[in-house]
Amino acid sequence: RGAKMAGCYHNTGEGGLSPHHKQGADVIYQMGTGMFGSRDLEGNFSMQKMMETASHPTVRGIEIKLSQGAKPGKGGVLPGRKVTAEIAAIRGVRAGTDCISPNGHAAFHDVKSMIAFIERIAAETGLPVGIKSAVGQQEFWRELAVEMKSSNKGPDWITIDGGEGGTGAAPLTFTDHVSLPFKVGFTRVYKTFLDEKMADRVVWIGSGRLGFPDRAIVAFCLGADLVNVAREAMLSIGCIQAQKCHTDHCPSGVATQDGYLQAGLDPNVQSHRLAKYVQSFRNEILAVTHACGYEHPAQFTADDVELSSGPTLFSTLHKIHGYTPARTWTGIEGWSSDRRHGDTAAVKKAG
Repeated sequence: RGAKMAGCYHNTGEGGLSPHHKQGADVIYQMGTGMFGSRDLEGNFSMQKMMETASHPTVRGIEIKLSQGAKPGKGGVLPGRKVTAEIAAIRGVRAGTDCISPNGHAAFHDVKSMIAFIERIAAETGLPVGIKSAVGQQEFWRELAVEMKSSNKGPDWITIDGGEGGTGAAPLTFTDHVSLPFKVGFTRVYKTFLDEKMADRVVWIGSGRLGFPDRAIVAFCLGADLVNVAREAMLSIGCIQAQKCHTDHCPSGVATQDGYLQAGLDPNVQSHRLAKYVQSFRNEILAVTHACGYEHPAQFTADDVELSSGPTLFSTLHKIHGYTPARTWTGIEGWSSDRRHGDTAAVKKAG
């Protein structure tokens, strides 16, 4: 509801498309390693289930989650006591049974088979398809950029998630020590695509503690076209980061099936709070944008931000990371982002 009020899209996360996502706002259906909403009861990928999920008119894109910053290489676990009949129906699993996502995808095993899987889904659904991943080994991204360049196929967008991202489902060791922080991971991948002259052929989405204006602007300066926000959005609807998501005892009612605790979460109130947060976030980003003499955040370059590297020492992002985004500003013209309209590029930037 809040996303509809604010006019932003929202992402299902890996748990599948629920009736609660169908309140009118544009939604990105995310498919993780558990393939919830696109699987049979045995956990095998089902194109028929995918088509049923993606057919809802508010679903505007499909995101294949390879990993996320807080728990890369680690599948999610939903204890059986939290798998209610409602959640079982949404995910396509058995109620009351532990729901364990594998560490990796079974539908593909390397870059070429992943691209083939992406193209198959795009052809069947008519929707743009992207990927989301944390960053570790660099060779995967080099191979992906080269293969996309040679085949003219692949994901329509790439979401890079920083290791500082958070989720109550992540083991503490993974949260603290696994995967690269956003600025390091994003720049490594972006520069790889820049080297192959492919950076402007993909829409880039940043994720990982980017819910404050200064951090979002840094992401734009590094090449992000959009930012995803999770933590701050959760806080706006009442999450207090009690880290009890997995226990069914979330005191604010955000992550629990306990009826008594759920009463602490009022969609009529919290939806307005989420909308106000998003609107304030946008307003502050635009205020800084205009103060810098720009019309739109996409005009920021890596020369516009300086970071402190010591007492009285400052360096621009361009000097630190060695590039500025590969885009030419031509005005606010909007994006075409729907394969149903026959756009072979699927997602094009405004400039």
